[in-house]
Amino acid sequence: MNRRHFLQTTALSAASLAASPLRAANSKLMIGMDHFAVRATGWKAAQMIDHAISLKLDTCFISELSVFESFEDAYLQSLKDQADKAGLKLYIGTSSICPTSNTWKPTYGTPEETLALTIKAAKKLGSPVARCYLGNQKDRSSDGGIQKHIEQTIKVIQANQSLAEAEGIKISIENHAGDMQSHELVALIEAAGKSYVGANIDPGNAVWAMEEPLAHLEALGPYTNCSSVRNSMAWEDEDGAVIQWTAIGEGLVDFAAYAKRFTELAPGVPLQVETISGFAKPMTWKKDEFWKPFPGYRDTAAFKGWVEFTKKGKPLPSFKAPDGPGKKDAEIAFQKGELKRSTNWLQTRA
Repeated sequence: MNRRHFLQTTALSAASLAASPLRAANSKLMIGMDHFAVRATGWKAAQMIDHAISLKLDTCFISELSVFESFEDAYLQSLKDQADKAGLKLYIGTSSICPTSNTWKPTYGTPEETLALTIKAAKKLGSPVARCYLGNQKDRSSDGGIQKHIEQTIKVIQANQSLAEAEGIKISIENHAGDMQSHELVALIEAAGKSYVGANIDPGNAVWAMEEPLAHLEALGPYTNCSSVRNSMAWEDEDGAVIQWTAIGEGLVDFAAYAKRFTELAPGVPLQVETISGFAKPMTWKKDEFWKPFPGYRDTAAFKGWVEFTKKGKPLPSFKAPDGPGKKDAEIAFQKGELKRSTNWLQTRA
């Protein structure tokens, strides 16, 4: 190596470290993708793994069982071998396990059987967690409110405690689509048993539940064993606020600060990108009927912090793929772009 090449290489290395001080200081920060980020592709697990490898990621989170073509040992082993060869760690999950949620579907048997299947598949694939969730924000308005569904979810989890502990798999519950706020998910985890249950943290869903993402992280971070992350833009309107999820680095959340605090509160847990972008969600909190799912929350400091968060942003146009034969390809290109920009941002700046 000549002197000029040495100096150029040294300068590039220094610039890389300066651009990513957290990764330089903490080499254990893993960055990955949640397969749902590129859901329009219709890919199965092997293709999702290949895409994560192409992006030079540390993990691939296959967060729904429908992405697997089989649960036979040989097939699952082939996926693990594929990931292991590239140095990629797999995380897996399923959907709702709450029998009273509007989102529950008995595709894989009872809720208990669905979670058991996920735990067994996690063991075969080397995933440290079996992720699942309760439901969505509609469950908050049902008879008995969210607490009824929390109690049912706890029963399903506890029915699988012995299996999870025997297999060495942690159950991971996501704050999903505005179903639970952080204090409710913490209570669920504590009641079910935090020795084998943790949180799949999602800062985008936190904003839908009117929690500012960094405050949400402070509450849920110590319980976190998995993640599905994206950024959020927010702005005020005459009825309250509007939320639009975005790629990492393109919203209001300071993800350098988020990633730094994340590694402190949940060491060893990967930041896995789940971009779901391009559409806006009205949050009409100035209307009285909005508050039925969130009794008593309007007067809290947490809500006031969320309102201040929504004042900082600006309107974004929604994405709409053009009608016609190229519509599907446009959706896929949009989703791939959102994911790649997000993972690139985290790899270079987080």
